[in-house]
Amino acid sequence: MSESSPARTSPARRIAAAVLLIAPFAVYLAVPSYAKDGPRLAGFPFFYWWQLLWVVLTAFCVGAAHLLTRKRGDAR
Repeated sequence: MSESSPARTSPARRIAAAVLLIAPFAVYLAVPSYAKDGPRLAGFPFFYWWQLLWVVLTAFCVGAAHLLTRKRGDAR
């Protein structure tokens, strides 16, 4: 059994992952910026389709943050 030090994530990758995880919360908390009726998309008010869009974008942000912070040898 070899005792090697665990692979560490570079600070730049950790900062990028933190930004990716914080960005959706900042968007969700900025309600006055999207609390409006128009423009409509397929009949849905801006308020609803903007939130739904960010649900999908949040999933991508979390996935990208995971890829940035996982260890290189971890292929699961």
